[in-house]
Amino acid sequence: QLQLVESGGNLVQPGGSLKLSCAGSGDNLDSFAIGWFRQAPGKGREGLLCISTRGATTVSADSVKGRFTASRDNAKNSVYLQMNSLKPEDPDDYYCAAPYGTTPCPPLTYDEYDYWGQGTRVTVSS
Repeated sequence: QLQLVESGGNLVQPGGSLKLSCAGSGDNLDSFAIGWFRQAPGKGREGLLCISTRGATTVSADSVKGRFTASRDNAKNSVYLQMNSLKPEDPDDYYCAAPYGTTPCPPLTYDEYDYWGQGTRVTVSS
């Protein structure tokens, strides 16, 4: 069974950049579309973008368009989220997730994704 582990969360200043990693184990990550989500304290999980098995990215959240991008490294069984121009309002916990049995990107809603990592925390503060 696929397991996902996020890493790379850190404290970063406004305007800074950060790259998060999502490492897969138990299965080949290149067979799965991967979605990135985030969640602020007391709020629901927000879908940000998804990268298909072919590397095509679908951005769902207007708040991150032009700032966040995703990429894959199949040799490392990993997917990445590059975040640029970070803002103080960019929430804290970031998650990667994979849908079961589909290779294109499903809608970026919680119920469409079956495998989840534990999350990594990003804090944007001066």
